[in-house]
Amino acid sequence: MTTADEYKAEGNKYFAAKEFEKAIDAFTKAIEASPEPNHVLYSNRSASYASLKNFTQAYEDAEQTVKISPSWAKGYNRLATAQYGLGNYEDAENSYKKCLELDPNNAMAKEGLQTVENAIIRRNQKEDLGLGAMLNDPNLYTKLRNNPKTREFMNDPEFVAKIERIKSNPQSAGNTQQLLSDPRILTVFATMMGLDMDLTGDMFSKDEEPKEESSKEEQPKEAPAKEEPKEEPKEETKDEEGDVEMEEAEDNKAEADKAKAEGNTLYKQRKFDEAIASYDKAWELHKDITYLNNRAAAEYEKGDYDAAIATCNKAVDEGRDLRADYKLIAKSFARLGNTYLKKDDLQEAVKYFDKSLTEHRTPDVLNKLRATQREIKVREANAYVDPEKAEEARLEGKEYFTKQDWPNAVKAYTEMIKRAPEDARGYSNRAAALIKLLSFPDAVQDCNQAIEKDPKFVRAYIRKASAQLLMKEYSKVMETLTEARKIDLEQGGKSIHEIDDMLNKATFQRFQNIEGETPEQTMERVSKDPEIVQILQDPVMQGILGQARDNPAALQEHMKNPEVAKKVNTLIAAGVIRTR
Repeated sequence: MTTADEYKAEGNKYFAAKEFEKAIDAFTKAIEASPEPNHVLYSNRSASYASLKNFTQAYEDAEQTVKISPSWAKGYNRLATAQYGLGNYEDAENSYKKCLELDPNNAMAKEGLQTVENAIIRRNQKEDLGLGAMLNDPNLYTKLRNNPKTREFMNDPEFVAKIERIKSNPQSAGNTQQLLSDPRILTVFATMMGLDMDLTGDMFSKDEEPKEESSKEEQPKEAPAKEEPKEEPKEETKDEEGDVEMEEAEDNKAEADKAKAEGNTLYKQRKFDEAIASYDKAWELHKDITYLNNRAAAEYEKGDYDAAIATCNKAVDEGRDLRADYKLIAKSFARLGNTYLKKDDLQEAVKYFDKSLTEHRTPDVLNKLRATQREIKVREANAYVDPEKAEEARLEGKEYFTKQDWPNAVKAYTEMIKRAPEDARGYSNRAAALIKLLSFPDAVQDCNQAIEKDPKFVRAYIRKASAQLLMKEYSKVMETLTEARKIDLEQGGKSIHEIDDMLNKATFQRFQNIEGETPEQTMERVSKDPEIVQILQDPVMQGILGQARDNPAALQEHMKNPEVAKKVNTLIAAGVIRTR
């Protein structure tokens, strides 16, 4: 029978050969064969899962590791690795600190903690490029003196004074200029970010970004090229307990960037297959998800949307494992959103635009998210339209209205509007029910909607005037009814008597005595009404009123003019003209 130790040895062999799935299988068998829970076996399987970027399973095994052996420092390294891969930076930071409490000299925990702290700083950095948080580290000078690349800088008092000036105001434009002009300060900045770079020599440069003017989708763009830590290749090792260590691969970034530049040129020439091949070559040479994002853009322009989706998902997964800049991961999510938008899968597009904004908020992606959400609502509303069901809702609303069940009438007419949003009757009918519920402003709004749908719908004008009258907005009532009268006359005058009755009612209500007011006080108030003053000062009206005093029959002739009739009726209602 194969023992747990034999399975573990087999798993270690597979891990060393980077056959992680076989390693997982072997460690699983070792766990099952072990007479009692073994923290090393769970740790090894966690490392295997992490190598496959399955951080959820890696996290579960790491939790088992520290549960079985809470005092084993390396278990917290495994836990931190999984937490970082899942994007839980603060939890990862706490796990690395726990490891260092148990083993203060643990090199992996020290490096991991620095990486996590830098990631948190980059995530939270603002306009000062993160200088404020980094340079205010209480251990700043100690770290710089202990680092061989910055040790000599600290012997220069003038250089230390520069650091102090930048610390005092990291957002100053002058300090930013100083940062760019002194390579030593750039080297300090890189050191605090955990990058092993010597910038006192050649400065790094930005690569030209591929752009295609005819493209509707965002072209692949890259952040300024970023030097990667140049570490010697590490041989895979095992500690005394048989726990495996992960191996770092040597990068060839210069060759990768050259392949990427070739891809960019091909992309602009719309030679997408060749561009994809170049981006693949760059990715094989150096693991930077910028190359995957560029490849996805080429696949998008080629029209191979499924391939673009697969590439973007790979970029996200790899980016989590590589601790990529959150802006690059945001770009992957945004491109996923654009691709699903192209496939007309709006729900998925919204999902990935939202994820992009969670990583990094940009106006362009935010606008796309909002536009897509609006389009979803429009489509849902259009899909709900059904004239037959709208008519059923109208009849149901009419029945409720007849029974004086105003709330249910409003509900039924609302359903009618949803089923037939272009039918003006739904809005007008709901306005009638809202008036009964004393919801006058909402009724006016519904009437306006009805009039917008059908400008010749006289009933909507009348109901609007009714609501305005109940709100005592007399001037607005007159305007609404005047328009209604004009339209009704064009259509045969079927509602002219109802409109004129409302006009008279509104006019008399406007100028009726206020409780406790004497006739003289009423007349004085009316005489100061702006509309009355304007009518009396109108030269045309002065002439008409002069003729009426001499020949009352002449007034009847002038009343055939709607504008004159409106003004005369206003004066009669105000008591300025007496008919008896």
